[in-house]
Amino acid sequence: MSNSRPVYSTEHGRLCPGCGQPVNACCCRKAAPPSGDGVIRLRRETGGRGGKTVTTATGFLLDDNALKQLAVDLKRKCGTGGAVKDRIVEIQGDHRELLKTELEKRGFIVKLAGG
Repeated sequence: MSNSRPVYSTEHGRLCPGCGQPVNACCCRKAAPPSGDGVIRLRRETGGRGGKTVTTATGFLLDDNALKQLAVDLKRKCGTGGAVKDRIVEIQGDHRELLKTELEKRGFIVKLAGG
């Protein structure tokens, strides 16, 4: 028995190292619920973004689809762009106060983090 396992298949593309299934059909990552304390932390960040200000929100206990839909709603509310990267919602610009009131309306516990 060897210690090697396939990581790529020409038929399916990348394979999950945990379960060996194609990445888009992986069953081991979907089974783990999001972890955290459920407190949404809003931060204003400029580092590594060419001087541009971005508001980040972390700590959501939502599944990926609900998180993406929430990000769409928040971007629409702020009238700006953004993205979801590694379960962190990024909104372009400094919109901490607006996001805080909107998330509290939706029943989240929100804290302003950082400076």
